[in-house]
Amino acid sequence: MEDSTALKRIDRCSFEIGMINCFVEMVACGVKRLALSPPLSPEDYERIKPWSEKIVAGFGMKSWLEKRLIATALQSDAFIAGKWVILYYKTDDVLDSYKALKEKRALLDTGKGPEQHALTAISREFMQLLSYPEQVIDEKLSGRTKDPFILIPD
Repeated sequence: MEDSTALKRIDRCSFEIGMINCFVEMVACGVKRLALSPPLSPEDYERIKPWSEKIVAGFGMKSWLEKRLIATALQSDAFIAGKWVILYYKTDDVLDSYKALKEKRALLDTGKGPEQHALTAISREFMQLLSYPEQVIDEKLSGRTKDPFILIPD
């Protein structure tokens, strides 16, 4: 059995590119309608951008840079604060659906939108767009879950 201190270090950029490759492939294969990159600092985004674009082109997919990911029950605001996320999708209707959800969420934030139950509905729609199973969505909406786990290599 290998001692954990003997494990090789993983460089962050390669790790993030690997995550992106996997998620773009899931969209290309129809497993997911929408996928997200890991939350990226603007500096990290600039570093991985050419690789992300190459992966997207290789799979024939599309991407869109989101500098303020929609706030939902999927993750805490602190988890994405100051981070950028790349959205990966196959058809423009998926991006249009995301943008419509973001507009609904913005109305809630201004107090002009529907009541609190609307936040739950928006969160549910966002997770459905990400192709989460209903059971997982229900669990996340229960408030008993934490932010998504992301291994952050040294």
